[in-house]
Amino acid sequence: MLEKNRKCQLIIDSCCDLPAELVSSYDVELIRFTYMMSDGEHIDDLGMTLSHHDFYELMRKGERPTTTQVPVSEITACFERVVARGVPAVYLSFAAALSGSYDTTVMIRDEMVRNNPGLELYVVDTKLPSAAEGLLVMEAVRQMGRGLTAKELVAWAEEARYYVNGFFTMPDLESLRRGGRIPDMAAVVGSKLDIKPIITYDLEGNLTFHSVARGRKKAIKQLLQIYQERQEDNILNTVLVCSADAIKEQQTLAEQVLKVSTNQIMLWQTQIGTVIGSHVGPGMIAIVFWGPDRRGRLSLSDRIANRIADAKASSESNRISNQNGSHI
Repeated sequence: MLEKNRKCQLIIDSCCDLPAELVSSYDVELIRFTYMMSDGEHIDDLGMTLSHHDFYELMRKGERPTTTQVPVSEITACFERVVARGVPAVYLSFAAALSGSYDTTVMIRDEMVRNNPGLELYVVDTKLPSAAEGLLVMEAVRQMGRGLTAKELVAWAEEARYYVNGFFTMPDLESLRRGGRIPDMAAVVGSKLDIKPIITYDLEGNLTFHSVARGRKKAIKQLLQIYQERQEDNILNTVLVCSADAIKEQQTLAEQVLKVSTNQIMLWQTQIGTVIGSHVGPGMIAIVFWGPDRRGRLSLSDRIANRIADAKASSESNRISNQNGSHI
């Protein structure tokens, strides 16, 4: 049952990597991703069936899970449930840049809209992975509780997603090599030099290197430094410190975040789920928080691309204006 003051329904997916008990306390629908292991297909149910610790222990013993797109039946069943309630709904989706599931979801939504004229069912590409998506979801639940309509929630999410700052590091580069993110030679050299990557994501949700550190301790220290540099913009004062079964290091980082925070914060410690974990492997450490608008921190290549796009748009506008003028 929806709370009386809610004007819309919220749909999320398991790639948000929020604790199962927190998600169960929300009045939301959950779309569950799937992954494959040597014993067959598994459902990402936020660690309820297979605990996160047991999942990463299997990876440490040689298991190499792979991921698949969300089954069409899972998406369809979820959408049919929300349509049956007759209340407008918004799905905050895992980054389209990292999964084809977004496109499938949009196709299913479009078909339902055709079959149900006037249906308000929106799909938003959060352009965020893992716990970064989760942080957006946490605040979206609060915004929904304030009485936002579905259209208002869509507009809020499409702006708010650029203020979610997330950075993570991994014990080695092997998982990125297996996933085709970096060349084999880079992984070999990185391993020999004990290089640990600091990774973030761009405005579309693609993973991108932020920096590197020599050694695990220095890499985690860099995560703390990044947070310190940007924390003044953490206007919602919520921070997630996450790990892929690196509990001791996660706890240490969480304690340091509390010490350096200039404002009182609400800090959550969460575990990276099985779908994201299949790609990053055990040992990942991440920090996610509300920070400065990432559109103001574009890389040189992004700025050049935007400049070209602006010039193209201006040229097209002038062409249309000249055409219109010729008819006067």
